[in-house]
Amino acid sequence: MIPPKASGEFVAAMEQVLDVYSRSHDPAHPVVRMDETSRQLIRQVREPLEAVPGHPGREDYEYERAGTCNVFVACEPLAGRRIAKVTEYKKRQDWALFLQDIAQA
Repeated sequence: MIPPKASGEFVAAMEQVLDVYSRSHDPAHPVVRMDETSRQLIRQVREPLEAVPGHPGREDYEYERAGTCNVFVACEPLAGRRIAKVTEYKKRQDWALFLQDIAQA
């Protein structure tokens, strides 16, 4: 989706990206998509109740915050490959190490 106030320069750059995504599979020139996200970690306060005949398993909605983590993901859809890496932080060095992991995969 193109933003309503996008310049012609933006549209041209977006078309170049879309052209890359429409390439056919070439192992010598892989098309890799990458993203990252931060996630909150939670832990249960009470042990869940296991399912028993006639009653489904149950979990309490209450939780305790257990910090955060960062998730890096890269995928090469045409090759059917993906790599995910969870790190404690989102620092330049973490991103660089993830790129190294992709290059070695």
